[in-house]
Amino acid sequence: MLGTRRRRAKRALDAARMLDEVVDTQLPLLASFDEERRRRSADYLAELVKLAQDYRYFANGWIDARELDRRGQEALVVLGKFRNDPTARLAQD
Repeated sequence: MLGTRRRRAKRALDAARMLDEVVDTQLPLLASFDEERRRRSADYLAELVKLAQDYRYFANGWIDARELDRRGQEALVVLGKFRNDPTARLAQD
Protein backbone atom coordinates (compact mmCIF):
# COMPACT_ATOMS: atom_id res chain seq x y z
CA MET A 1 0.00 0.00 0.00
CA LEU A 2 2.78 2.43 0.90
CA GLY A 3 4.54 1.65 -2.40
CA THR A 4 1.38 2.50 -4.32
CA ARG A 5 1.09 5.81 -2.47
CA ARG A 6 4.71 6.66 -3.27
CA ARG A 7 4.23 5.83 -6.96
CA ARG A 8 1.12 8.03 -7.11
CA ALA A 9 2.96 10.84 -5.35
CA LYS A 10 5.86 10.54 -7.79
CA ARG A 11 3.50 10.65 -10.77
CA ALA A 12 1.77 13.69 -9.29
CA LEU A 13 5.10 15.47 -8.85
CA ASP A 14 6.07 14.54 -12.40
CA ALA A 15 2.81 16.06 -13.66
CA ALA A 16 3.45 19.21 -11.62
CA ARG A 17 6.95 19.52 -13.09
CA MET A 18 5.59 19.11 -16.60
CA LEU A 19 3.05 21.87 -16.03
CA ASP A 20 5.81 24.07 -14.59
CA GLU A 21 7.86 23.50 -17.75
CA VAL A 22 4.94 24.56 -19.94
CA VAL A 23 4.51 27.75 -17.92
CA ASP A 24 8.24 28.47 -17.84
CA THR A 25 8.46 28.04 -21.61
CA GLN A 26 5.46 30.25 -22.38
CA LEU A 27 5.90 33.00 -19.81
CA PRO A 28 8.72 34.90 -21.58
CA LEU A 29 6.62 35.06 -24.74
CA LEU A 30 3.91 37.14 -23.06
CA ALA A 31 6.01 40.30 -23.37
CA SER A 32 5.52 40.28 -27.14
CA PHE A 33 1.71 40.15 -26.91
CA ASP A 34 -0.64 43.11 -26.91
CA GLU A 35 -2.10 43.97 -23.51
CA GLU A 36 -5.39 42.10 -23.87
CA ARG A 37 -3.80 38.91 -25.19
CA ARG A 38 -1.08 39.11 -22.54
CA ARG A 39 -3.69 39.37 -19.77
CA ARG A 40 -5.73 36.45 -21.05
CA SER A 41 -2.68 34.31 -21.69
CA ALA A 42 -1.40 35.09 -18.19
CA ASP A 43 -4.75 33.94 -16.80
CA TYR A 44 -4.38 30.69 -18.77
CA LEU A 45 -0.89 30.14 -17.40
CA ALA A 46 -2.06 30.97 -13.88
CA GLU A 47 -4.63 28.19 -14.15
CA LEU A 48 -1.84 25.77 -15.08
CA VAL A 49 0.17 26.96 -12.07
CA LYS A 50 -2.83 26.31 -9.81
CA LEU A 51 -3.23 22.83 -11.25
CA ALA A 52 0.46 22.07 -10.71
CA GLN A 53 0.07 23.18 -7.10
CA ASP A 54 -2.90 20.85 -6.71
CA TYR A 55 -0.74 17.95 -7.88
CA ARG A 56 1.82 18.90 -5.25
CA TYR A 57 -0.91 19.04 -2.59
CA PHE A 58 -1.92 15.52 -3.57
CA ALA A 59 1.69 14.30 -3.53
CA ASN A 60 2.07 15.70 0.00
CA GLY A 61 -1.14 14.02 1.14
CA TRP A 62 -2.94 17.32 1.79
CA ILE A 63 -5.77 16.41 -0.59
CA ASP A 64 -7.05 13.01 -1.68
CA ALA A 65 -7.45 11.65 -5.21
CA ARG A 66 -11.12 12.60 -5.33
CA GLU A 67 -10.32 16.23 -4.50
CA LEU A 68 -7.47 16.28 -7.04
CA ASP A 69 -9.88 14.95 -9.66
CA ARG A 70 -12.47 17.59 -8.76
CA ARG A 71 -9.89 20.37 -9.01
CA GLY A 72 -8.58 18.94 -12.27
CA GLN A 73 -12.08 18.89 -13.76
CA GLU A 74 -12.62 22.46 -12.61
CA ALA A 75 -9.33 23.50 -14.25
CA LEU A 76 -10.39 21.83 -17.50
CA VAL A 77 -13.60 23.85 -17.53
CA VAL A 78 -11.69 27.10 -17.03
CA LEU A 79 -9.05 26.17 -19.60
CA GLY A 80 -11.80 25.18 -22.03
CA LYS A 81 -13.22 28.68 -21.81
CA PHE A 82 -9.80 30.10 -22.62
CA ARG A 83 -9.37 27.59 -25.42
CA ASN A 84 -12.41 29.00 -27.17
CA ASP A 85 -10.88 32.48 -26.94
CA PRO A 86 -8.15 32.71 -29.61
CA THR A 87 -6.50 35.67 -27.88
CA ALA A 88 -5.71 33.49 -24.85
CA ARG A 89 -3.99 30.67 -26.65
CA LEU A 90 -0.43 29.79 -25.81
CA ALA A 91 2.15 30.91 -28.30
CA GLN A 92 3.21 28.43 -30.93
CA ASP A 93 6.83 27.90 -31.89
